[in-house]
Amino acid sequence: MLQFVTMPKQKPQRKLKIKPDVPAANEEELVRNQTADILRSYSGERRNLIPILQDIQSRFGYLPQEAIRQAAKFTRITEIGVLGVATFYNQFRFNPPGKHPIKVCLGTACHMKGGQIILEAWQRRLGINVGETTLDREFSLDRVACVGCCAMAPVTVVEENIQGKVSPTRVDGILLSFDIEKKQQETTEGDS
Repeated sequence: MLQFVTMPKQKPQRKLKIKPDVPAANEEELVRNQTADILRSYSGERRNLIPILQDIQSRFGYLPQEAIRQAAKFTRITEIGVLGVATFYNQFRFNPPGKHPIKVCLGTACHMKGGQIILEAWQRRLGINVGETTLDREFSLDRVACVGCCAMAPVTVVEENIQGKVSPTRVDGILLSFDIEKKQQETTEGDS
């Protein structure tokens, strides 16, 4: 007989400061206005849905819910229909990208050298899952099929910088370097 053990969910080790750049109400208005600008360059035909979604994602880095609503109304497609199209394609994101995007390679070489362990280390340290962004919007986490640096496996791409031979300890070091850099910036801004 199979028994399932429920493990308590671990709390993230990274302490998040919630300090969004734009208050939520202003952000929604900004999305609404910029989406309206995008829609003006299209006719409301259904065939324009994917290019509209691509332009929205290009502008915001993801597909905000309010923009999806506007695109649905504009093309006369239900919101669920727009979401169905958007979720079919891997190119679309539904969470805002972090200031520092992190991509963990899970190609064959990275997988064989512990890529899944590295992905789990990032998830634990950041307190997010693949496809999510930290509450402070500093980091987003994604997995990729191959980075093309198999000799350096396991690989993580932080921003656009390739980090090779990554270990869980190295994940901590990378995050520590961001914390140090952020504190230096705050000190420099405080001195001004």
